[in-house]
Amino acid sequence: MTRFILTAVVLSSTVFLGGQTPPADPSPKPAATRPGPMTVGRVSGGLYLVKGGAGANAAFYVGEESVIVVDAKMTEEAARGMLAEIARVTDRPVKFLILTHSDGDHVNGLPGFPGGLTIISSAATKAEMAAAFQEERSAGRRAFLPAETYEARLELIFRVPGGKTAAVTLLELGPAHTGGDTIVVFQEEKAAFIGDLAFVGRDPLIHRSKGGTAAGYVAALKKMIELDGVETYLSGHADPLAKADLRALLSDLEEIIARVKALAAGGKSLEEVKAALLPPPLPDAPPSRWPSFVENAYLELTGKK
Repeated sequence: MTRFILTAVVLSSTVFLGGQTPPADPSPKPAATRPGPMTVGRVSGGLYLVKGGAGANAAFYVGEESVIVVDAKMTEEAARGMLAEIARVTDRPVKFLILTHSDGDHVNGLPGFPGGLTIISSAATKAEMAAAFQEERSAGRRAFLPAETYEARLELIFRVPGGKTAAVTLLELGPAHTGGDTIVVFQEEKAAFIGDLAFVGRDPLIHRSKGGTAAGYVAALKKMIELDGVETYLSGHADPLAKADLRALLSDLEEIIARVKALAAGGKSLEEVKAALLPPPLPDAPPSRWPSFVENAYLELTGKK
């Protein structure tokens, strides 16, 4: 079995992966809408991006003896479909699963994975998952809570073909989209899987109920842009991005925050700020499930709930 050496900076110690995950209970319900076909594209070296199927984009990394998967899709069926696609690329077994955050479209497919995986997330993400899995419909996912957690930074040393080793670094950049967002940096491939920390062409989603913040989202973007050696950013909901894409998004969000701050300082109410900065809703469009980035920024800047 391939062995990772995990160096958790905040603990100043080295630990070895070893915990096993018991088998899954019944699967969750499938997605309500029909997803697009699942596709696999090679990013660089042993790193591949998985798009389509129910749930957000995922990734996998092929090592000398085993495979790391990043994120678990939204349904058991989609997770099994992803495992089938991985088997088309390599006969090496999936042994490790990293979860970038706790949203259902990234974790609800967990029962589609085999038992015995080592599942890794930030401590905050595990806590959010444990709270969500208290619902009876999520009973089958409780056996898949991460066995290994970290805070701030975790270094993984992974054996790759050719008798070499490669560093895979987990960085906790939350609170941002959620309370404990993780990005996964594949140093040899000059790439990072960033989960939901870069929405492109749509309003950035902030889960205030999980501790996410608009200010933290902006801070996370800055940290990702500053990563040395990273050229490609793999998002949960976009095609691969470059630093220029992240800089453009950062500029847009900083401008929004500045405008919200100016309007709030002038005594404008939330509804007035939204009317000034957001496009009018389409006729007969249902209300959004989530507050806009503008609303989140206003509530944070004014200290309102």
